[in-house]
Amino acid sequence: MTVRKTVQIQVHPWFKDHYFNGQSIFPAVESMLVLAGIAKKIRPDIQRTVMSRAFFSKFLAIPDNATELSVLVDIDENENELCLKLLSRIQLKKISRIKEHAEIHFPVKTPDTPALPQITAAEKFVAIKASRIYEELVPFGETYRSLTGVLKISDNMASGTLRAAKPGTQHRMEPEIGSPFPLDGAMHAACVLGQCIADFVPFPVGFTARFINKPTRADKEYSTTVLTKSITKDELLFDVSIYDEAGTVYETVKGLRMRDVSRGAVKPPGDLPRITTSPL
Repeated sequence: MTVRKTVQIQVHPWFKDHYFNGQSIFPAVESMLVLAGIAKKIRPDIQRTVMSRAFFSKFLAIPDNATELSVLVDIDENENELCLKLLSRIQLKKISRIKEHAEIHFPVKTPDTPALPQITAAEKFVAIKASRIYEELVPFGETYRSLTGVLKISDNMASGTLRAAKPGTQHRMEPEIGSPFPLDGAMHAACVLGQCIADFVPFPVGFTARFINKPTRADKEYSTTVLTKSITKDELLFDVSIYDEAGTVYETVKGLRMRDVSRGAVKPPGDLPRITTSPL
């Protein structure tokens, strides 16, 4: 049986730096923190550092001057997993409509964590400066500009450096789940790689699994590797890893799904390097 509850989400000032088409939107990485916190309250035995079958179906817009978002969370649990959905209620003239924004499954038992190789860029690579990425390719505000230096792209992969931001109040799940900014930056790297491969700007719409081996921290430097797994007309699939300078893997995302959510309204710049890739 599905249980529905109302949840209030605090809107932090830095959320305004995360936007699409001029509208501030609630970040997918923040929704993972919110749902992990709810999972901890409901089932203390659940594995919050493993997330599977995640879907980010619709943007959750943040109204101007909002200090909190009133959302709904659907809770469905069984002996094997806990499924949480983040929803909002849209009030129309005569009726209200429910819109789904995120869905994440938390398993009871911890599955084996796959290790992604820490591959560095090949001898020949395309270097795209982080300054250009955040001016043109992923035009977010200062707080979410997690990629630094240059992003190296070669054949089926991208590799870059992440510097986690520390904007203010830490979410209570960050000591367990980690800072949201390194993963956000790793997905920016996947977005840029995708723009070099496809004729659209890819946005994350879900993943197969996320494994958090060690929580990332704000103001720490990490590296990320993005590997292309499959390419279709409508969807790109990547594997992503985040690790430190010693090669210790902090987290892995398998099967990051990216699509053109703008329906063709947003296109990659015409002078962006085109990559012919061979998915792994």
